[in-house]
Amino acid sequence: MLRIIRQRRSQIQYVARALGGLPVVINLVSVLAIAAAVADPDGVLGRGAALVAVVLIAGRVTSLAAKDVRAKTEQRLWVGNSVVARVAATAAALAVGMAHDEDTWTVVAAVLLLVLLIGEQTLRRPLGSAIPQAANLPRAQVALPSDGLAMWIFLVDTLGIALLAVSGAFHLSPWPAVVAGVAGTVMMLVIGLQAVRFLVERRRLEADLPSILDELGPKFAFHWQAPAGTAYQAAMWLPYLDRIGTPYFVLVRTVANFVEVSKMTTAPVILRTGLEDLDRVVTPSLRAVFYANTAVRNSHMIRFPHLTHIQLNHGDSDKIASVSPTFRQYDRNFVAGQAAIDRFATHGVATLPEQFEIVGRPQLEEVRSARGPISAVERPTVLYSPTWSGFYDDSDYSSLSAGPAIVQALLDRGCVVVFRPHPYARRHPGNTRACAQVIDLLVADTRATGREHVFGPAAETEMSVVDCFNASDAMISDVSSVTSDYLISDKPFAMAAVSAHGDAFLAGFPLAKAAYVFDVVRGKAEGIAGVVDDMLGTDSLAETRRSLRSYYLGDSPAELIADRFLETARRYLR
Repeated sequence: MLRIIRQRRSQIQYVARALGGLPVVINLVSVLAIAAAVADPDGVLGRGAALVAVVLIAGRVTSLAAKDVRAKTEQRLWVGNSVVARVAATAAALAVGMAHDEDTWTVVAAVLLLVLLIGEQTLRRPLGSAIPQAANLPRAQVALPSDGLAMWIFLVDTLGIALLAVSGAFHLSPWPAVVAGVAGTVMMLVIGLQAVRFLVERRRLEADLPSILDELGPKFAFHWQAPAGTAYQAAMWLPYLDRIGTPYFVLVRTVANFVEVSKMTTAPVILRTGLEDLDRVVTPSLRAVFYANTAVRNSHMIRFPHLTHIQLNHGDSDKIASVSPTFRQYDRNFVAGQAAIDRFATHGVATLPEQFEIVGRPQLEEVRSARGPISAVERPTVLYSPTWSGFYDDSDYSSLSAGPAIVQALLDRGCVVVFRPHPYARRHPGNTRACAQVIDLLVADTRATGREHVFGPAAETEMSVVDCFNASDAMISDVSSVTSDYLISDKPFAMAAVSAHGDAFLAGFPLAKAAYVFDVVRGKAEGIAGVVDDMLGTDSLAETRRSLRSYYLGDSPAELIADRFLETARRYLR
């Protein structure tokens, strides 16, 4: 089924876009309501048409209110939504109301509501850009227009339209609609003044930004641009950038990135959305720029040749994405170990030796080593940490389709399970279902046995990856940076072979030599029972893991691994 879904991806995306165009349908139906109301203003058809338009708008309001997840990372714009539908509903309500009697206040209410709609549309653009251009900088405090007031303008205007439609359809007084129009207009004037003040303050900040940065004297910038919800990429590096001990700022490229990063650091954060906006932040003191992914907009900063551009990446693994030719555009690639360098040659991607610096993985400095042989642990705790399915078929390494069977094998052997899927895992419908099934298994097992498994927010947000490593005695994962990182713990782990099998899997993913490997084929975990027995039993691969640790993670002991990164980074800031 998953294979069919992938093959039909373009058709599915087309259907999704069509469903996403529902507001257009609302607009069309509402326009038809005008015709019906004008054709039969005093009859059942006309009254019904006006009420239908109101019901459609109410549905649109409900759909906006349901988008709370998006509101956590971006400013939600209520004003200016479904303007055509609401204009049509206002016209229909006016036609029905005027058919009964020439009520001046009905016209006044309609005019006020229409003016309010025009005002909403006028304010939509300035409110959409109403986000501070900087945070954690002196003189960078900019007063934002009230989000709550903007929402209430939309709600009051829509309520006024509904009241006007009801008054016309049922011969009621239009005064409630007039009051709503007046209230909305007052709020519109208030938020309009707020928007003007915001734009003036932000223009002043723009003029002062070069002098503010000159005072700061940053030695480097951390450039980060990624989809909303991927702040873990920045979060893993910010504490270590702070420890370099020199002034720096975080440069983000989208509103969502700005909102996310501003909450997780006390370092200056500067928002630059356009290519032409970057010149003002390249100060004379700047020496280098660090990056945590290969986002397309990274090239906007790489165009400054006098800066040293350093790629940190957000994990090291044998995935094909780790050998993208885009890594060659950076002056230096900070990698965990020699494996990352050799991987490019293995895949025929020509690189220069001087482009690489082996710095280990500083994020692993607090990982604790195994407490003893796994066979001596009476009730082992096993971390199941599957990766996501990737954007393309050739980068799908996820074992989640077989996740329930994998977890069941662990439960059958009396294990306590820590379930921490990749942050992107639930972006794939099939994997979303698999995650839910895994959690159902763990909940049921806790009820039956009393074993306290860790899953959901407790494992995915309250605990870090390092916390999960330290809580476990062994791990099952996929081709992922989590797997190579786990080497530092000296604990056994198993890997799911998804994209290749047998010798082809070992050749493509050398880390598998240190792992207990099982195949995932058509959603089934083949050989998982035997793999779990081997991993939790004699652990015959212990010595192989130790031999590969320095190859993948460098030769610094865990307690000194961060120092190596910090010393290397400082060399490029002199």
